[in-house]
Amino acid sequence: MAKVTRGELIYEGKAKRVYNTPDDGLCIMEFKDSATAFNGQKRGEIQDKGILNALLSVHFFNLLEKNGVPTHMVEPLSERELLVRRLAIVPVELVIRNIAAGSLAKRLGLEEGVPMPFPIVEMYYKRDDLGDPMINRNHARALDLAGDTELDRMESLGLMVNSILRKELAGVGIELVDFKLEFGLEASGPNSGRILLGDEISPDTCRFWDTATKEKLDKDRFRRDLGGVEEAYREVVRRVIGG
Repeated sequence: MAKVTRGELIYEGKAKRVYNTPDDGLCIMEFKDSATAFNGQKRGEIQDKGILNALLSVHFFNLLEKNGVPTHMVEPLSERELLVRRLAIVPVELVIRNIAAGSLAKRLGLEEGVPMPFPIVEMYYKRDDLGDPMINRNHARALDLAGDTELDRMESLGLMVNSILRKELAGVGIELVDFKLEFGLEASGPNSGRILLGDEISPDTCRFWDTATKEKLDKDRFRRDLGGVEEAYREVVRRVIGG
C-alpha cells in the first residue's frame, strides 16, 4: 500500500468521504459505517460496514479490471480507504436488474423473485433533492447529462459488469438480483475523458440473495428491519473473499 497524503475533504455522501491528494488526478475515497435508506429518510450505523464494503469493492474492481472493465481504483490505502482516479461523474446512474425486486416489482406488479428474461437496464437522474428519478435517453440528452456515445459506453460496460459478477457470485452460492453503477470521465492524464466505472460494488449498491434459500445478504436487511445486517455483509465477504 502506498503512502499518500490526505488533503482537504472535497465531498461527503451518505456512505463515503472523498479527499484531495497532492496529485490533481487522484483522490482518496473513505468508506463510512453510516447507512441510509429511502433517500436519507432512514439512517443508522452498521458496525464495520465501511471496512467490509472496501474489501468487497477492491475485490470486485480487481476482478473487473482483469476482465476488461476500466475502473477508477488505483489501490487500497488502508482497510477503509482506496486511492482512486478523479472523475467528473456522469449524473446518470445505471441500475441493472436480473430478478424482480424492490421498486421494479412494485412498479410492474411482479412478484418479488421473478427472473427477468434478460437483464433490464434502467437510468436514474443523480439528484438527491429530486429523489433520483428514473429517466430515459431522451431525458439524459435533453438535460445535457450525457450524450449517446457516453450512454452507449456506460450500458455496454454495465452489461459486462453484470455478466462478470453473476458468474463470480454463482460460484459462491449468491444471486446478483440487481445493482447500481456510477460512471465518470477521467479528469486528467493521458486518458483524460475516458469513461471509468466509479463509486463502489458492495451490499450497499447490490442486492445479493443466497441462491438456495433466497435469504437477503445486502442493505435490504437494513431497509426492511430484518436484522442481522452486519452478519449478512460479513457472510458476503466470507464467501467472496474468504476468511
